[in-house]
Amino acid sequence: MRPLYSLLFYCLMPLIMLRMLWRSRLAPEYRRRWGERLGFFAAPAARPVIWVHAVSVGETLAAVPVIEALLQRYPQHRVVVTTTTPTGSERVRALFGERVFHVYAPWDLPGAVRRFVRALQPELLLVMETELWPNMLHFASRQGCRILLANARLSARSAAGYARVGGLTRQMLGQLDCVACQATEDGERFVDLGLARERLEVTGSIKFDLQLGEPLRDQAQTLRQQLACDQRPVLVAASTHPGEDEQILTAFGAVKREFPQALLILVPRHPERFDRVAMQCHDGGWQVHRRTAGPELASGTDVLLGDTMGELLLLLGAAQVAIVGGSLVEHGGHNVLEAAAWGAPVVTGPWMFNFEEISQLLVDAGAMVRLADPAQLGDTLLQLLGDAGRRQQMGEAGLRVVAENGGARECLLALVAELLPPRP
Repeated sequence: MRPLYSLLFYCLMPLIMLRMLWRSRLAPEYRRRWGERLGFFAAPAARPVIWVHAVSVGETLAAVPVIEALLQRYPQHRVVVTTTTPTGSERVRALFGERVFHVYAPWDLPGAVRRFVRALQPELLLVMETELWPNMLHFASRQGCRILLANARLSARSAAGYARVGGLTRQMLGQLDCVACQATEDGERFVDLGLARERLEVTGSIKFDLQLGEPLRDQAQTLRQQLACDQRPVLVAASTHPGEDEQILTAFGAVKREFPQALLILVPRHPERFDRVAMQCHDGGWQVHRRTAGPELASGTDVLLGDTMGELLLLLGAAQVAIVGGSLVEHGGHNVLEAAAWGAPVVTGPWMFNFEEISQLLVDAGAMVRLADPAQLGDTLLQLLGDAGRRQQMGEAGLRVVAENGGARECLLALVAELLPPRP
């Protein structure tokens, strides 16, 4: 089925390129470096290569502890990190600089992927989460590259989608040397789709291995002082999508009636939405301060717009309550552990299917409220802000969940050691 898939991909290329151009109206980086997406790039000097594929910001941040360990444990290798989005590219460069080689992943066309793999000749490919591309896997496997699907998750919805192209899915799963799953339920879905059980490992999620270093904690303490967090409630709405900002601002209006000094830190998921969300806040009558304008807030500021890249984890360090986006609309949610690691109570909407197991752990522990209906957001925030004892209990429960479920990174690195060929 792969040739048929490839033919369909070729037919869709004009639409894909038009979509890239359309997105570049607000994010100009989308129309740059197209050669890389076709497999044309200046390959680094010859060294054995470990290739880490992380789609965008979320996967890149999850991969950080693993990449840092690879750089330390395999100094004779070059670590190549690919992304598919400009925001992911920016994060790789900001986090690692010249310590890794970054290039955009090629579009999944036979010619582009073949050129890419021949140029790099990777020994090992780590695919973060569940980013399965037939030609990427085919040509990497044919080159002799070992393939590890790392931190893998597979929701029931995604499994149903893969099942609709069962032949192609079985072919892809047959090319994986190992699948390191976040949870047993994920693994069983992979097995049902055709993965050989002996190639399955359940390692947990590396997102539990998030480390908040002293420099970051110091920055968070400074931020809390700048925002006067000890004198007013501070809500952080993280990684919001279209359709969520309106709901959050409506709920914040109810909060302001009870807590006039409250501050909302609103962080849209995608940078091309920063201006639009700022205008939306202004139109709603809110006094807005943009993070890029500096740390000092004017008196009477209602909303601090997080319009910077790479600061979400820092901003969450100021939260008395964190609202995690992607969950008030049917997107599937985002990483709730970044807030829990700070000891912040977490609130999400009903749609958390991309983080089902992690969400259930936090809910069962009493660290997170998962709303049955997004319309409950305002009342829930008021209840939490009015009950300091409950907030403390939720925060402590979240810290316990994070601490008790760590260790996935070391399991994953052990699998890497098994797959990499020994070197003198």
